[in-house]
Amino acid sequence: MLNDSFELLVKLRSAGYLQELRDPLWWPNSGSYEVVVGTILTQQTRWEKVEKSLDNLKKNGIDSLQKIAKLDSKTLSILIKPSGFYNTKAKYLLGLSRAIVRDFGSFEEFCLGVDREWLLSQKGIGQESADSILCFGCLKDIFVVDSYTQRLLSAYGYDFENYDELQEWMSEGVLANKSKIDELYKKEMSINEIYARFHGKIVEYCKRNSVGKRVILLQQTIS
Repeated sequence: MLNDSFELLVKLRSAGYLQELRDPLWWPNSGSYEVVVGTILTQQTRWEKVEKSLDNLKKNGIDSLQKIAKLDSKTLSILIKPSGFYNTKAKYLLGLSRAIVRDFGSFEEFCLGVDREWLLSQKGIGQESADSILCFGCLKDIFVVDSYTQRLLSAYGYDFENYDELQEWMSEGVLANKSKIDELYKKEMSINEIYARFHGKIVEYCKRNSVGKRVILLQQTIS
């Protein structure tokens, strides 16, 4: 069993993760409005399909939350169709985009003023989605946990009662070992960068080493 999440970080890094260098923070175009869009579109689908939807939006000149907010539901549904569940996702994306424009005016002001409670009050936004937007979009110090995190730690013998308990355990190991992490990376890392890349490591590892809902630990590489 692991003593803390820092040990897990060391093991994943030793095994060569991150392997996908698509963005310094792992999520493509982190720090941009696209994270808000992608967070909704990636629900119950693969990222490759989300990228097709994002490309459709860009090709049609829809490159901001303000422009999304002005679309009608039918038009948006057609543009994001590759992501699946497009009618529902169009409804959620329109609602969120319009709420952001109404309450904050712009994505930049949204990042400065939004909090988790506001996000959780929006239709279609659960804990993982809210934290993804905060961590990867707004670059806040929020650790995103998901089913992959739960499965990986379950393989190590951990059983958490809820999302918050799992999130707290992951964060505590990082914060308690911040100086060691800086030594590991040979530079001073921001908490946001550590959280973002750590989440990416977990997702990448689990995608490559899962059978059904069970994560296989490769002891020869992660030990």
